[in-house]
Amino acid sequence: MTSETTAGTAAGIAAGTAAGPAADAPGHEFDGIRAIVTGGASGIGAAVVRALLARGAQVTSLDRVADGVPPGAGAQVADVTDDAAVRAAVTAAARAMGGLDVVVNNAGIGAQGTVADNDDAEWLRVLDVNVLGIVRVTRAALPYLRESAHAAVVNTCSIAAWTGLPNRALYSASKGAVQALTLAMATDHVREGIRVNCVNPGTADTPWVGRLLDAADDPAAERAALEARQPSGRLVGADEVAHAVCYLASPFAAATTGATLAVDGGSHALRTRAPERA
Repeated sequence: MTSETTAGTAAGIAAGTAAGPAADAPGHEFDGIRAIVTGGASGIGAAVVRALLARGAQVTSLDRVADGVPPGAGAQVADVTDDAAVRAAVTAAARAMGGLDVVVNNAGIGAQGTVADNDDAEWLRVLDVNVLGIVRVTRAALPYLRESAHAAVVNTCSIAAWTGLPNRALYSASKGAVQALTLAMATDHVREGIRVNCVNPGTADTPWVGRLLDAADDPAAERAALEARQPSGRLVGADEVAHAVCYLASPFAAATTGATLAVDGGSHALRTRAPERA
C-alpha cells in the first residue's frame, strides 16, 4: 500500500469524499462501493447480494452457477476449490466493476456427524470449501482491496464456531477455523486499511437446512426442535444475516475490524428458562 493510498483511505473514511459516502447520507452508504459475494446464487449469499444492491452497491456473485443470482448483479461462475478459476473470476469481476472494495466470503457446505462419522476425504472436502475457499478468494482480491479507500472483508462463519452443537464435529471444526482466520486476517491487514470481520448465524432458514429437514423422519418435529433450540423461538432469516453483513461491510463501520457478530436469536449468549407447563 502506497502512502497515497493510505492517505486516501484515511480521508475517505473520515470525511466521506468522492471515494465514499458522506456521513449524512445513511441511505446511500454503499454508493460507489463494488462487492463480490461468493455463493451469491442462493440462500444467505443471494440475500446479501439483494441487500447490497438495495443499498447502492455494484455487486458480482461468484458461485458455481449463475442461475438464481438476483437481478441487477453480475455473475462469475467459479468453484472456490479451484484457485485458477477463482483468480480469473475475481479479476474479471474487478475489471467489470472498475475495482473492488468489499469481499463477502459466504460460500460453504454443511456436514453432519461426530468426529468418527466422516472419513478423511470428507474432512478434506469440507475444509477445502469452507476454509481454503476463503483463502483463495481473499488472496485473489487483496491487490484490488489494497487500492480501495473502503476495503472490507466479511466472512460467513457460524454459531458452530463457538458453541458445541451435537453431530456437527466436522462443520464446527471448519467454522472454528474461519473465526480464527478472520482474526488473523484482520490483524495482518489492518495497517493496509482493510477491515476483516465475520458473522456467526444461528440455525438459518436456508436451502441446506431445508434439505436436512426434508430428510428427517418427521420434518415438522425436527423443525420445531431447531426452533426451540434458539431463545427467539424461530430460525434465523437469511435477510437478517444479510443486514448484519451489510453493517460490517459498510464504510460507516470503519472502526470495526476483527469482530464476530452473532446473528443467532440469542443462542450463543442467552440461557433462558424453559417455558412453564400448563
